[in-house]
Amino acid sequence: MNRILVWSITVALAGFLFGFDTVVISGADKQLQALWHSSDSFHGWVVISGALWGTVLGALFAGIPTNKYGRKNTLIWIGVLFSISAIGSALSNDPITFAIFRFIGGIGVGVSTIAAPAYISEISPADKRGKLVGFYQFSLVFGILIAFLSNYMLSGLGENAWRWMVGVEGIPAIIYTVFVLTVPKSPRWLITQGRIDEAKKVLLLIDPNQDVNEAVSLIQQDDKNNVTGESIFMKKYRFPLILAFSIAFFNQLSGINAFLYYAPRIFEEAGLGESTALLSSVGIGVTNMLFTLLGINLIDRLGRKQLMYIGSIGYIISLSLVACAFFFEWQGMAVPIFLFLFIAAHAIGQGSVIWVFISEIFPNHLRGSGQAFGCSVHWILAAAIPAAVPFLFSTIGAGTVFLFFAFMMVLQLLWVHFMMPETKGVSLEELSKKLVKQ
Repeated sequence: MNRILVWSITVALAGFLFGFDTVVISGADKQLQALWHSSDSFHGWVVISGALWGTVLGALFAGIPTNKYGRKNTLIWIGVLFSISAIGSALSNDPITFAIFRFIGGIGVGVSTIAAPAYISEISPADKRGKLVGFYQFSLVFGILIAFLSNYMLSGLGENAWRWMVGVEGIPAIIYTVFVLTVPKSPRWLITQGRIDEAKKVLLLIDPNQDVNEAVSLIQQDDKNNVTGESIFMKKYRFPLILAFSIAFFNQLSGINAFLYYAPRIFEEAGLGESTALLSSVGIGVTNMLFTLLGINLIDRLGRKQLMYIGSIGYIISLSLVACAFFFEWQGMAVPIFLFLFIAAHAIGQGSVIWVFISEIFPNHLRGSGQAFGCSVHWILAAAIPAAVPFLFSTIGAGTVFLFFAFMMVLQLLWVHFMMPETKGVSLEELSKKLVKQ
């Protein structure tokens, strides 16, 4: 178990880079708009969302290298992309070059949401899988916290503060790339490639006491039920496909990414000063991390569905209160407190569950493709919604935007109750039998 833990944490560092890269731009948001005199639309859709468009591309096509070249090799390239992006963004002198380098980092983010959870899911025992894959989400929110903290600490460096904010990511990116070279290849991927002897060696490393021949036989049996050249869009895979689409759709229709990208701006709109707004963003990062820790400790005990119930109810209450705060012009710390509640609901529910759930519901030979589909839905919405936020805030107002997000979370609660299956403690092969119509 110690080996699995070390490998899981190592691979989960991709989540740290994902979280840091996603949120670091929030500290440079207003400075970059003023520096390059960008309109709200150009700033939102190009400068801020450059990374998100890369994430969409990465998520759309990540299933190909993840399935063909393996989870490990793909994870190594993620580190390379993040390193290039951080250094290139910091040295950019115009918005287009900046957006291109941010786009490259975004590709790394998109691919990491598929390759990292798939890898951890495939090396984990069924009863610990939720917690181990959950390390990816914990690393993600830790990356978010460090990005908010880093932005706050670097904000006093003058007109080039933004270069330090985006460039400092190069350090953890290079460290991650070196560390991920030390993990073995996924045994389930090796078996799908017919590399049985290599797979047996890794399975023995994972659990020296298991009967590796029996373990290989069970995994091969799952693959025999499936025909080469299959697609996740075939009729028999419709249910897991709908599940992946739904959880990703509702994840973004909570408004989580819109909020993380524009946290300082939202706090300023609520009447807080610029410095207080940046510091409140650090509070968001702390809340996110603490409740994610709670979520990943409960996910294998309470189950995925129970956490989604808790998160959905928390979303509805907190988003409704945020909307009221903007409608009735409640000043001071009301908005930050309600948004802390929102972050807590997200962290314990969707935040802890989404990457675990999407990595569990597809059969071994289609896991990369299935995750690519679910993550693509997630990232297309994660690109479009934050890009539209500056325009929506200035036209229909922040209160109406948050009220819409609250309504969508009512729909999520209904989906959890009527459609979402429980996956805790069930082996990947057993889940494949339950969810796929043979």
